[in-house]
Amino acid sequence: MKKTCRLIEIAGAPFERGCSYGEQAQREIRTGIGHYSTQVRDLNLDDAALGRVIDAYLPTIEAFDTSYVDEMRGIAAGADVAFHHVVMLNARTEVLKLATNPSLREALLDGVEPDGCTALVIAPEATADGRLIHAHNWDWKMESADASIVVRVRNDDKPDILMFAEAGALGRFGLNSVGISVTANYLECERDYREIGVPLALLRRKALEQAEFALALRSAYTTRKSGSNNMVLSHRDGLIFDFECAPDETFQVEPKDGVLVHANHWQSPVALSKIVERGVLTMPDSLYRDRRLRSLVEPKIGSLTVDDVKAALLDDWASPWSICRPPRPSLMSNLSATVVTLVMQPAAGLMEIAVLPALDPTFTSYTLEMESGAAGHV
Repeated sequence: MKKTCRLIEIAGAPFERGCSYGEQAQREIRTGIGHYSTQVRDLNLDDAALGRVIDAYLPTIEAFDTSYVDEMRGIAAGADVAFHHVVMLNARTEVLKLATNPSLREALLDGVEPDGCTALVIAPEATADGRLIHAHNWDWKMESADASIVVRVRNDDKPDILMFAEAGALGRFGLNSVGISVTANYLECERDYREIGVPLALLRRKALEQAEFALALRSAYTTRKSGSNNMVLSHRDGLIFDFECAPDETFQVEPKDGVLVHANHWQSPVALSKIVERGVLTMPDSLYRDRRLRSLVEPKIGSLTVDDVKAALLDDWASPWSICRPPRPSLMSNLSATVVTLVMQPAAGLMEIAVLPALDPTFTSYTLEMESGAAGHV
């Protein structure tokens, strides 16, 4: 049977919105909590200890945006789950790696698996119809396919948002009603998890809440993070920005001939002159995923279509270490897969998603009514 992500719609004040989210996505939220609770137990972190870590981390989230804490409390109430489990869904990597027990912290640095991804953004001048395409493969634990949803967020004072997320999370990948799109890829370097920064899921949500593209870029570029991350932001009028973010410094990667491709290793020459690449140890296929992806789209630059983008992201060369990853054991013994292939057309407010695409490359469409005009007047 075809697997899809369920669509829910939420609105209202943060706590009210969260309650609606939790009630509608209770099944998927509890599934996700079950997955991560197993991971926590495997790392010898009991529920009480997890709660203490999250209590210590909460002031960082509140300082960034207290409304996000209200929304997470609403999600917990609506789904009838513990609040600290919802925080865990929004900051799983940060919480695990920043556990306050020093000996535990050292163990966790070697025990948390990264989520691999491959990003592809095509500028309007490189497409057949003159519309930007922003696409992404999310590689993570196979069981996350049962705990993922699409959320349509209706806002009174901000752009509406259409986002893909692990249920209970406030953000992951998505687009908003003024044509801003966001995806992100895992990166790793020696500066990671030395200090406490803002959870990446919340940072991406913040970018999608912006009506002005400049402020979305500011959020991604300047916000201090706990660990490295590659953030890709685009605007429907054709601008593409790729920020390779270390916790305390941001580097840029430029599109080439209207095409931006990024996997899970650092590309910026400036970054490579200053940091130590550590992601290749667990994701060696990253070294060729981006090259392979670029080679598939380059011959069609100027006439690229959504179908071309989908075909490139579904490529199975070197399977199971391929752009589109079938379920396989990772180097850390989890069952890993390309959980979703996601293709967005921000000018049309359209997001298409194939769940576990190596098993079934069928896409489901989700839409968002768009506002006229241009965000940020670019």
